[in-house]
Amino acid sequence: MGGTVYLDRTDAELRLDGGALAVYVNGERDGMVPLAPVDRLVVIGRQTVETALLHRLAEQGIAVLFLSGRSHSFRGRVIGRLHNHARLRIAQYHAHRSPMALALAREWVTAKLDGQASFLMETADIRPDRRAGLLHAATVIKETGAKATGAETLERLRGLEGGAAAAYFAALPSLFPPSLGFEGRERRPPRDPVNALLSLTYTLAHWEWVRECELIGFDPLIGFLHEIDYGRESLACDLLEPFRPVIDRWVWTLFRERQFDAQDFASDQDRPGCSLKKAARSRYYHIYEQWMAQHRSRLRETVEALARRLVNDGSDSLSQ
Repeated sequence: MGGTVYLDRTDAELRLDGGALAVYVNGERDGMVPLAPVDRLVVIGRQTVETALLHRLAEQGIAVLFLSGRSHSFRGRVIGRLHNHARLRIAQYHAHRSPMALALAREWVTAKLDGQASFLMETADIRPDRRAGLLHAATVIKETGAKATGAETLERLRGLEGGAAAAYFAALPSLFPPSLGFEGRERRPPRDPVNALLSLTYTLAHWEWVRECELIGFDPLIGFLHEIDYGRESLACDLLEPFRPVIDRWVWTLFRERQFDAQDFASDQDRPGCSLKKAARSRYYHIYEQWMAQHRSRLRETVEALARRLVNDGSDSLSQ
């Protein structure tokens, strides 16, 4: 399994040089990366990419993700040929309008709530000074999870998930030092270091799921828990939900082990929001890649299992 290359430079030019990606700055070659072991390329900020390089990346099935320089907002992607698994896509479209949609959504939500409750209960043992609040939130989430298993509609399920999220993010700030200014989940823009790392990691993980969906032949736009919305990869959003508590735990660990602190972040008065400074971003990409490399097999296995389930169940339903 290959890895990911992160290019976070200003005004760099990316060219193809034999079987490698060459980085040029001010007309001078600044570095090279062999393409053979690469699966993913993340280009951050304003850079120039040679067409010949894009052709080679597409030919080799190397996915390219373009993110903005400061907020890491999605700007675009380049992908090679998609999987020609028409049968899987037909099964996916059929399941989207069948009772299986609710069944899958219930499984993902209950798995997410189980993960959140487990995280809070484990940290309650580590932080006895916060134990009461953490355990209370965990109890609320576990009770909500029990209700979610019997939710009869997607609307009811989403409402339960929202209620659990409120309890979870009311308790989560107690795990972080007050100096980080984390008071709850704020997405756009993130206004403190914790939200900044959560948003960045959720974004990168989302595109990990998109890529796995596309590799096997799913249409990432057609989900089950998340409604169809123009331009949103709803299936990837669905699959990300049970993985969010894993990300939350990892981000908490980064701050707890002092791999990052408030000094690694900056806020710009002209553009509201908090983000990693450039030197800290370089460290983050390295740490993220090491961490995510341990999870990619799980992502692939999850998508493969879903594909088998939809094709098998879909074949049974269509034959009736």
